[in-house]
Amino acid sequence: MPPPRRTKFPTRPAVFARGTLALIYDFDGTLTPQPMQEYTVLPQLGISPQAFWNEVNGEVRRTGGDSILTYMRLLVEKIEANKAHLSREALRRLARGIKYYAGVATWFDRMNRYVAAQSNGLVQAKHYIISAGLSEILEGISIKHHFERIYASQYHFNHHEVACFPTIVINDTSKTQYLFRINKGREAAGESINEYMPESERPIPFSHMIYIGDGMTDVPCMTVTKMYGGFAVAVHNPEHEKSIETCRELIRANRIDYYAAADYRAGRTLEKRVRTLLDIIVARSRFERERHQFMQEMSQS
Repeated sequence: MPPPRRTKFPTRPAVFARGTLALIYDFDGTLTPQPMQEYTVLPQLGISPQAFWNEVNGEVRRTGGDSILTYMRLLVEKIEANKAHLSREALRRLARGIKYYAGVATWFDRMNRYVAAQSNGLVQAKHYIISAGLSEILEGISIKHHFERIYASQYHFNHHEVACFPTIVINDTSKTQYLFRINKGREAAGESINEYMPESERPIPFSHMIYIGDGMTDVPCMTVTKMYGGFAVAVHNPEHEKSIETCRELIRANRIDYYAAADYRAGRTLEKRVRTLLDIIVARSRFERERHQFMQEMSQS
């Protein structure tokens, strides 16, 4: 009788390269109480935020146009009409006036330390922003150094440093492509994400992601993140009942795993709930690391 054939286990890369998790944030209404334009460009132009957004919404209803393209065009027109010179550098400087929710300034380091402690240093946390707001403003925010990447809408500036037209527009649905950029490690704007990549080779699995947003404009990202095994959290302004009701709608529709007040201070509900999700991701990473080592041993036996 011939000897039994040895089971051939699939080979695995010699180095485990999936020890990273991603916390991905919307910006306006998520990290800040108001849209970034209301702290920066609109006050500079002397324009009422309510009047501006009413004009944007009115035109969108009338024309059926994209709301992000509409606001970006109208903003350029307002700048021209006021004969203001808001260069990229001027927009970066205006970002100093942005106000954040309580605890945001220390949140990112706290999350990094928590992940490092829970994983004995084997898992690294990275932070990303995906925003329909303006990249030129986000380049100047005080918390920029905490983020691995910031994805946002952009203008083309001519040789006079005058904003002329949008070159990148990020709306509700186009936000999701940046989740796949993070997932595949193809994070630069010029890199294609359309080629097939095996799940085992993707540096940040969706199951290692937490998406944090504040409303209906985040539903596509929340849906994609959860559909592929990650988590979604909604935050609300505790002073606005409409914001709280939006979160209730999201949980009823199973769009999110948790919601909490946008209070990023230590020991508050948001931190406790995000830590619970981080614990799950760290445990998953431990399992994947041990599984990887096990499969390496089997392939050598």
